[in-house]
Amino acid sequence: MNTPFTPHSPPPLPKRTVFARLRGSFLTGLVVIAPVGLTIWLIWSVIGWIDGIVLPMVPLNYHPDRLIQTYFGLDPSAQINVRGIGVIIFLLFTIIVGWLAKGIIGRSFIRFAEGLVQRTPVVRTIYSGIKQISETIFAQGERSFETACMVEYPRPGAWALGFISIAAKGEVARHVGVDKELVGVFIPTTPNPTSGFLLFFPREDVIELAMTVEDAAKLVISAGLVYPAERPLPVEGAQIDTADQKPSKTALNSSPAP
Repeated sequence: MNTPFTPHSPPPLPKRTVFARLRGSFLTGLVVIAPVGLTIWLIWSVIGWIDGIVLPMVPLNYHPDRLIQTYFGLDPSAQINVRGIGVIIFLLFTIIVGWLAKGIIGRSFIRFAEGLVQRTPVVRTIYSGIKQISETIFAQGERSFETACMVEYPRPGAWALGFISIAAKGEVARHVGVDKELVGVFIPTTPNPTSGFLLFFPREDVIELAMTVEDAAKLVISAGLVYPAERPLPVEGAQIDTADQKPSKTALNSSPAP
């Protein structure tokens, strides 16, 4: 005898146990607490590290814990941990040094001190390297990187995220022996973007991205887990600020065909 066809109903999903619900809540809370907690811990540790360097240079009677004990008449044996005073002293000292360095006397003293350093064999190498790094990082005139890009590296078909630094000049461009304009691209490593490789590519082989440098850095640090939101690509015919800047390949490929 034929029986009517009855569709097979999927088995009911098993109910989550109390332990599974607690584990899910714990992981959700960890995602919320971890960034805040790590940020506070890092700032607190950096402030304590600066205080540990600056406060030993301050007379003991002027330490913030001693001043609080004296002002409120507390027991001298009471331990009071006051952080941040060393940071304030460091900031004020740095501002004063920068203000003095802009004057004629300050510039003359700096030139005299650098002259002494340049005559010291080992010290001049260390000082020159640290000075170049400091001037690059803390330069106020222009940013180090202004555009994120994609290049084929380390082989054709494999793409790497990089930052456009500067066009090749001098003997770097002369010794290559090509007529194409070369662009310096810094390829950072993951998860530490402060190290990487400086490579030179023809400008037409560099694909400029619409994402900001900050978003690209987050993408590198997170190993691709923190992906930035989509940004509108520049349309063809849009006004370009600099004369040497060219539209990216992505913008040209995305424009509608005539």
